[in-house]
Amino acid sequence: MNEQSNKSLVPHFTIGAIVVLIILIVLLWPSEPTPYVPRLEAETSAEPIERTPTEKPDVDTSPEFQAPPAMNEFVEPKLETEAEAEPKIAPAPKPLDVSDGTIKTKLLTLSDYDAFSRLLINDALLERFVVMTTTLADEDISANNRLLSQPEKPFRTYNQAGKSWIDPASYKRYTSYVDVFESLEAAPLIALYDEYKPAINDIFAEIGNPNDSFDDKLSDAIDILLDTPEVPVPVEVYTDSVMFKYADERIESLSAPQKQLLRTGPENMRRIKAKLREIQSVLQGT
Repeated sequence: MNEQSNKSLVPHFTIGAIVVLIILIVLLWPSEPTPYVPRLEAETSAEPIERTPTEKPDVDTSPEFQAPPAMNEFVEPKLETEAEAEPKIAPAPKPLDVSDGTIKTKLLTLSDYDAFSRLLINDALLERFVVMTTTLADEDISANNRLLSQPEKPFRTYNQAGKSWIDPASYKRYTSYVDVFESLEAAPLIALYDEYKPAINDIFAEIGNPNDSFDDKLSDAIDILLDTPEVPVPVEVYTDSVMFKYADERIESLSAPQKQLLRTGPENMRRIKAKLREIQSVLQGT
């Protein structure tokens, strides 16, 4: 069995499920009403009735007589009341910190795996997340906007009976990614996703179709990955001098995200799908 490592399947994104995971982290923020701020302007009174110089008011304007208090009657002196307190203005909401450092710090609190810190890209996390999610939902892959670093070990094949097959060692390259993904609890993940939804929606408004919503794109991305079929191993591949392709036309005709998910291997794909279903159930409130 000869090993071959000079070519790669060009993993344009590292584990589509983790991409979706970070998508979830940033998006489902329920819109909050604008804080109520009492009006400070005095209400305008009705316009005074105009009178001619000879017109006299109908009411008696002479001072009203008040009898003096009895000698043995105590009259409590009237104290001047303080002016009515000015209405308190609700404090402005604290601006959302969308810096890469803050976002990465919050993401890292969701997992005990030190590998998570090494895997995350350090710049433009929100922008990458939105572009990657949108592209993934459109059944494509954005090579320049991945959120996670690529595996250090190269893709490997072996030759047998004059054909090339994916080496099981290639699947192990993704185990650390799946370990991190699987360690994340769905509820805190979605809570963080909710927190950053305003910023994500702003970014999506600049690149997406105005008739679409990011929530729909997220749902589509998850469904695409969950619809990836299981295939028997070993998996035959061939090279077209640029990259490896699946020899089975049914597999090669799958979408780019689904083919990438297959490259993580049967066991990793099973674990990824199980976590995606868990996240999906939390999103749908089931």
